[in-house]
Amino acid sequence: MPSRSDPVKSRADDDQDLYDVATWEERTSLDGLSVALYWLITRSAKALVVFVALLGLLAILGSFGLGLVFDPAIAMLVGLSTIPAFGLAAYVYVSDVTTAEPLSLLVATFMLSILTATFAAVLNSFAQPLFAPLGFLGFVLFFFLIVGPIEETVKLLAVRLYAYTDDRFDAVVDGAVYGAMAGLGFVVIENLVYIVQNVDMSELTIGLAVLGAGDGITALRALAGPGHVVYSAFAGYYLGLAKFNPENRGPIVVKGLVIAAVIHGLYNTLVGPVISVASALTPLSRLSALFVFVILFQGAFGYVLLRKIWRYRDAYLETRDSVDPNVKPEMTEFED
Repeated sequence: MPSRSDPVKSRADDDQDLYDVATWEERTSLDGLSVALYWLITRSAKALVVFVALLGLLAILGSFGLGLVFDPAIAMLVGLSTIPAFGLAAYVYVSDVTTAEPLSLLVATFMLSILTATFAAVLNSFAQPLFAPLGFLGFVLFFFLIVGPIEETVKLLAVRLYAYTDDRFDAVVDGAVYGAMAGLGFVVIENLVYIVQNVDMSELTIGLAVLGAGDGITALRALAGPGHVVYSAFAGYYLGLAKFNPENRGPIVVKGLVIAAVIHGLYNTLVGPVISVASALTPLSRLSALFVFVILFQGAFGYVLLRKIWRYRDAYLETRDSVDPNVKPEMTEFED
């Protein structure tokens, strides 16, 4: 909706003082106090969210034992399991044709995503028993109504808490970059939890054998990881679109979350049945069937995501070149 102006303000002369009548600006000490209180409330709300998330993370890690969490072999497993997700996030980063995003914002988004992921862990664990009695239909509903929306929301929250409000978030496509980084942070903490829960430390030694530890949990999590980057990059792109279209901010953010949540829910719903059918009807093992499914499913939606980023890139280059034909544009990695 276009912004509307109060009738008094629109009809008044430019030299008419309408302060506290139809316009407002900081003038008095009470105005200053109001500004300060608003700043304090908004910052305190963000700080409270981060603090609660930190408590949740410490509780989760504490349940495993901090010694186990920081074990070098576990660290190696987590690192290996995140390589594909990291590679995809890095590609989204270099695909940003605008100014490079600062390391400080990328790291902050990554760390905040690790924290906000605890909200999803708690909410999912509480909601899952409500759907379990419904059998397979219950799991489908759980994936589409709980897992997808909640996990994509907490990842987007990691972007919204800090990077989104920074002036260096200055292009729509930046949202995809920070969304991908939030997805990477989510992958790290989720893989850590899965690996710690499934690995027998008494049989674990640092070396190539770690790949098969916990019935191949590292390989399984490596295959699942890129999906989180794809989903949250979609949602992040639309968050960036919302930032520069404030008149339609709400619907745009919701659209991005719906897209991400539906793809997420669809993957969770299909992965089990497809692997079972494929391994039963073909010579493929379950792990091989999972690999083929991930390549096809995540590859398809990853391509759609990259098409969106490439479309932005093309529009950026076209509009940049048309701003001033007398100025030679700076070359980018996408141009020869």
